[in-house]
Amino acid sequence: MTTTEPQSTKYAGKPQPGIDDPSLLTGSSTYMDDITVPRMIEGAVLRSPVAHARITRIDVSKARELPGVFDVITGNDLVEIAGEQPVIWYPIPEQRIARAHALATDTVRWVGQGVAAVAAVDRYVAEDALELIEVDYEPLPVVADLEQALAPDAPKLYEDWPDNVSGSMTLTAGDADAAFAEADVVVGASFRHHPGYGCPIETRGCISNWDVFSGRLDVWLGTQSPNLARELFAQVLSLPVSKIRVRTPEIGGGFGLKFDFYPEGVIAAILSRRSKRPVKLLEDRQESFVASSRSRDMRHDFEMALRSDGTILGLRGTAYGVLGGALGTVGAGPPWASVLTSMGPYKIPNQELTLKAVMTNRSPYGSYRGWGVPKGNIVHERLIELAARKLGMSRIELRRMNFPAPDEFPYFSGAAFTFDSGRYADCLDLATSAVEERGWNELQREGREAGRSIGIGYGFHIEPGAYGPSRVLNMVGLDHSGFDEVYVRMDSAGKVTVLSGQISTGQGTHTTYAQLVAEGLGVPIEDVTVVTGDTESCPYTGYGTGGSRAATLGGAAIVNATGRLKAKILRIGAELLEADPEDLELDNGRVSVRGAADSSVSTADIGYSAYRMLNGRLPESETPTLEEVDVFDPANMTTSYACTALLVEVDRQTGAVKLLDCLQAHDAGVIINPLLADGQLAGGLAQAFGGGLFEEFVYDDDGQIRTASFMDYLIPSATDIPPFHFYHQETPAPHIPGGMKGLGEAGTIAGVSVVGSAIDDALSDLGVTVCEFPMTPPRLLELIRAAQSGEATT
Repeated sequence: MTTTEPQSTKYAGKPQPGIDDPSLLTGSSTYMDDITVPRMIEGAVLRSPVAHARITRIDVSKARELPGVFDVITGNDLVEIAGEQPVIWYPIPEQRIARAHALATDTVRWVGQGVAAVAAVDRYVAEDALELIEVDYEPLPVVADLEQALAPDAPKLYEDWPDNVSGSMTLTAGDADAAFAEADVVVGASFRHHPGYGCPIETRGCISNWDVFSGRLDVWLGTQSPNLARELFAQVLSLPVSKIRVRTPEIGGGFGLKFDFYPEGVIAAILSRRSKRPVKLLEDRQESFVASSRSRDMRHDFEMALRSDGTILGLRGTAYGVLGGALGTVGAGPPWASVLTSMGPYKIPNQELTLKAVMTNRSPYGSYRGWGVPKGNIVHERLIELAARKLGMSRIELRRMNFPAPDEFPYFSGAAFTFDSGRYADCLDLATSAVEERGWNELQREGREAGRSIGIGYGFHIEPGAYGPSRVLNMVGLDHSGFDEVYVRMDSAGKVTVLSGQISTGQGTHTTYAQLVAEGLGVPIEDVTVVTGDTESCPYTGYGTGGSRAATLGGAAIVNATGRLKAKILRIGAELLEADPEDLELDNGRVSVRGAADSSVSTADIGYSAYRMLNGRLPESETPTLEEVDVFDPANMTTSYACTALLVEVDRQTGAVKLLDCLQAHDAGVIINPLLADGQLAGGLAQAFGGGLFEEFVYDDDGQIRTASFMDYLIPSATDIPPFHFYHQETPAPHIPGGMKGLGEAGTIAGVSVVGSAIDDALSDLGVTVCEFPMTPPRLLELIRAAQSGEATT
């Protein structure tokens, strides 16, 4: 459903099956584990079994002697070649940067940290060799969680630090103290999202071939950011970028987890250099639970000040990011983003927002779909519903009255983001109308009359997309660029190839790019080939695939490039047809005189003229070939937004929550492919419901993870996920060619807080407030029993 009809198009804005679908569905796609190269051997990593200890001895002699072993390295071997693991986000001024090497040298700070690595004839021999390595550990006190880390007498992860806080910053707007002093109502709570991770279908892996004779490093890597990975390999290994090639196959699910730069790539490279063989290194599923990036682990202690009429006066609080034993690639970036979005879509003139980055003996914090924004969404959506309850107001009307009006955009949020455009009230109305049309209110009434606890949850979110204004991101701590570059090339036969530094992570990038090219050039979509995933042939993208960048930045660059290439094609066509370029049109691969279809030439004729038969066919003012390059670096980020509604039923006897139905009214600007857009929204919501109800890494007091398999770490199945219904507005991004805003992270941002809203509504007679996620049955039962006994329920 689209409330604003787009202009008439042939491909853009139309449902188009995924170009990659046949190979994906038939199993013929190539994933990391499918790749072999000549003379390849395999690696494995010995990981620390303890969360915090000094390494007093490592003996690898027996492992070296095992038949089939090519090499064994320790941290001391590695540091002779490699520097420390890189950190690219420094959002907190004067932050202490806790770095680590790809293998621990003297101290381990989390369970699963690499201690040694083996290269052998195959993975089986490598695993056997790991068992022969002897390591002595001197245990150190463990800081297992946030509360322990912040305690006055807490053991320190880094002895030369005064405490376990890596850094702190406060952002202010207006006068928060004055706003709270004059407020009629103040609501607040402590919101907790426990750690989870992206959980890809295929775990991480790489193949590294470091040719010591040529000095070249050739890497196959399951990554969302091949150009960034190449830069970071060069940085860590002190190699020229020109000597490094990174290629990316199908990555089997990214979800942000495969954006980060991991130790295994460095380990495999060094094993290859020493053994003079290509080395394949894949993590198994058990390793994935301790070695891949952990995310979401935050606590937000926030409060909101309002007038009695519902006007929001102020927001203040402290967010704690639980960052693990060393900083991951993105440092404190995701917690920083949670603070910057904690005001959401609302006009809040007075803000005081503090972020504290805290180190613990857990795996490093990294990227996950939505980055920090889902936690910021929990803050503003939970607080606004608490305020509505305390004021006795409609939660819908309280939201509406605090939205900026369409004519107030671009709207500065008060922290860092300037929201580009929006019709928030219209989107809210679209969602509430859909709830009524689907009969949810009646279902709830009937259910309650029958003694069932049925609730309707609402959540409004904003999604910063187009992570790309390079100079802006550099100013706030990103040690990298954010632009996108594309090549669009028509060959001598009139067929088109687009090359991009983005990659496909399953979101349909190849399809949407082909649609934009076919639309922009007026050629059949089957004549378009999209090439990604090779730093040697594809252009540079500054950041990688993430942050809703593929459509907004890569797509905008395609719109620009195809516009210029189409103009050149028409000029050549004008020469062949002896016509004025202004009188020509390009459609279905043919250039024709407008209104005279019989007078036409094909794109094959144009290609022949531009590449092979220049004399008499190519205008003298034109250069040969048909290629345009565009580099797009936006002036501002984009801001998608949506209102999500969720229908649930709560079993008060077991604490189980059943998801009955879900809908979302969404505005991501111009939609390139509604079919893929809805798939992205549904997939994101499914992941968010996992974080809202099921998925959690549980650690004990020794820092040991107790949910290290799918027997314990629960992910939602098809039977747990409700039906989805999507309703689209289109408010084009004013500064993005093509008007796209991005929606890749929309579902994950929206889905957690709306779970809390729906549970609260189902148990409204008890006054329960959900503040902790995932809201598992035991946690919900505890809330229910506390409410029934008259105890606090938050």
